Amino acid sequence: MTVQEKARPRIRDIFIAFFRSSILTFGGGPSAIPLIEAEVVKRFGWMTIEEYGDVVAIANALPGPVNTKIAGYIGWKIRGWAGMLIALLACVGPMVVVMIVLLGFLTAFQKERWVQGMTHAVLPVVGVLMAQLTWSFLSSAKKGLGWIVSLLLVAASFILMEVLHVEPPILIAATLLYVLIKPVRARKGGAQ
Repeated sequence: MTVQEKARPRIRDIFIAFFRSSILTFGGGPSAIPLIEAEVVKRFGWMTIEEYGDVVAIANALPGPVNTKIAGYIGWKIRGWAGMLIALLACVGPMVVVMIVLLGFLTAFQKERWVQGMTHAVLPVVGVLMAQLTWSFLSSAKKGLGWIVSLLLVAASFILMEVLHVEPPILIAATLLYVLIKPVRARKGGAQ
């Protein structure tokens, strides 16, 4: 069931979804992606996991912070311009306030062991969030491509990014370009 078939989402719900995911985000965009997915896909059902995966892929290919691009697009998709503005405000507003307060606090106590321990302790949690999202995307890709092709794409992506140092947006853009061109070549060769 698409968003158009459901009751129109309330502005308050859009604000709550992006405020909650924004206020709990630590470490930037990568940690926001699974939190936004939990709100948009699981809690409110505004998108499917496949649609969300497409939004994340495109957002990662464009410059700028990923969570604001995702919030802006989803807000616009489900409620137009008002939804986009509310989603962006909910996504960015709390972080601006928290960042000013927290950076002032961390600057004052940056040499303390407990502050250094606090910042290092959050990293494994962000890693688990990313692993959950990765598993969710792989499971979704398996439905369309199968495990073998999905795992081959994961291996190829890893080699290109980690060994050959290809930037992720270039890899995403090349993949999208390949998918767009491939059907055209198949039709020219007579295959349908």
